Amino acid sequence: MWGCGAFWGARAPSQLQRWLLPASRRRRRPAAASFSASAEPSRVQALVYGHHGDPAKVVELKNLELAAVGGSDVHVKMLAAPINPSDINMIQGNYGLLPQLPAVGGNEGVGQVVAVGSHVTGVKPGDWVIPANAGLGTWQTEAVFSEDALIGVPRDIPLQSAATLGVNPCTAYRMLMDFEQLRPGDSVIQNASNSGVGQAVIQIAAALGLRTINVVRDRPDIQKLMDRLKNLGADHVVTEEELRKPEMKNFFKNVPQPRLALNCVGGKSSTELLRHLAPGGTMVTYGGMAKQPVVASVSLLIFKDLKLRGFWMSQWKKDHNPDMGLWSLMICEMQMMLFMN
Repeated sequence: MWGCGAFWGARAPSQLQRWLLPASRRRRRPAAASFSASAEPSRVQALVYGHHGDPAKVVELKNLELAAVGGSDVHVKMLAAPINPSDINMIQGNYGLLPQLPAVGGNEGVGQVVAVGSHVTGVKPGDWVIPANAGLGTWQTEAVFSEDALIGVPRDIPLQSAATLGVNPCTAYRMLMDFEQLRPGDSVIQNASNSGVGQAVIQIAAALGLRTINVVRDRPDIQKLMDRLKNLGADHVVTEEELRKPEMKNFFKNVPQPRLALNCVGGKSSTELLRHLAPGGTMVTYGGMAKQPVVASVSLLIFKDLKLRGFWMSQWKKDHNPDMGLWSLMICEMQMMLFMN
């Protein structure tokens, strides 16, 4: 129905439909008796913070009582949950979205459905689910969530990949899709190329036939890092120092100037990305690891008509929350690009 059927092999259309639609939008079916949830209280472990500050000081391991499963709720056993910079920033109180305190940490992860309420029809025990939005609180052994807060994912992708599917790969996908009309053979340049988003950009761009110019900081084992990124599909890997050298002019005689730059660092690194953009190109900033402002040359903005944009995945989810089909299509396409090769 979303054009993904060919990538799912022998899965029947009914199975495909169930995975591509979010839980609350899937076709309703009568809830079987085996789907009913036990209301017996249970205790779980969770990483909780009661006020903002240094995560090492404010986060505590606590025993919590598992809430009873209501009619539209899903009891989930967490299988894996990563630690992202956004998780740390949220605990510090330096993030654009802050949950009510006290809160359980963790914005991302994958869990397995244990039981569901009587009105839940989109998932069943044994299914894998990921958060639909940030702030869900995934750093706990078990939890009860609303069905609307979850999106189903197939169980035949790697566990760690499923746990990190909803933030970094989605950010990479949207930035490649939404800001420039890129065609196979076009170039994209990015800094922080060995970050989670950077590695996803490399893989998704390769699947789309785009060339990537990947900027990294110099280090003693730089060749090892370059080899690893090229194994992911990177076309070119250069250091920050190499990007500043005049010899880069010769580099772009053989490589098309990028129309899209992806900036996660800021400061001088972002200035260098702008300097190498093609006329009319766009630089998208989605992070500020250097904790320095983006500095744009006035002459580049005027004479090359460059565009500066920002991107935040959480805001994209808010803006497109009613269109959950688009959310699910994105998840489907990323699964095809990252795991079906």
